Amino acid sequence: MADRPHPLTLAPKLAELNTEVLFGDIWERPELSKRDRSLITVASLVSLYRTEQLGFHLARAIENGVTRDELVEAITHLAFYAGWPTAVTALGQLQTILPEEDEASS
Repeated sequence: MADRPHPLTLAPKLAELNTEVLFGDIWERPELSKRDRSLITVASLVSLYRTEQLGFHLARAIENGVTRDELVEAITHLAFYAGWPTAVTALGQLQTILPEEDEASS
């Protein structure tokens, strides 16, 4: 199956809001750091079982300074509130974005 374009290409206004409002305004507000916003977003996506967006936000969390161990601990904690399957799925998503040397040390 050929790679499909990003779904937002179907909705130009939603793409504009995504870029300008969500990432251009909300993510840039000074009241929370990008690191904190990433941790909140990952927790929300794990809890709501939003797996399609989770990989992107796990990688962004690492870029924003959340460590591998912090993500693992957050997911472990969420297992008791969001459910075991959601946590295991989130760990699988995290594993796919970690560098190979990280996986080998686990």
